[in-house]
Amino acid sequence: QVQLVESGGGLVQSGGSLMLSCLASGISLEYYAITWFHQTPGKEREGIACISNSGRLTSYANSVKGRFTVSRDNAAKMAYLHMNDLRPEDTGVYFCAVLVQAMCPQSLQSRVGHWGQGTQVSVSS
Repeated sequence: QVQLVESGGGLVQSGGSLMLSCLASGISLEYYAITWFHQTPGKEREGIACISNSGRLTSYANSVKGRFTVSRDNAAKMAYLHMNDLRPEDTGVYFCAVLVQAMCPQSLQSRVGHWGQGTQVSVSS
């Protein structure tokens, strides 16, 4: 059974930084891309950062480009989202997702195979 567990969320002031982690079990992570999603109440989850199975290729939504960095450690079955220069609009629940393919899709919304349970990030102004 595949499980993804996110951690690292919390409350931070505007301009601050956080690092989210995603620990995978029950899956050989090295074969699949990973996407991080952001969700606010009443809205759909938005794919914001994707990393290919090898870690060599990444893709970002315009809203986080230049501020967030996605990385992974396949041996440790971990993925990370380094978030810098956080803004109040970054508040929400962050989910990691393992995709059904090795490469990041053109649409960051697509090709999700497994979801984590999410971790809350709150950014105060």
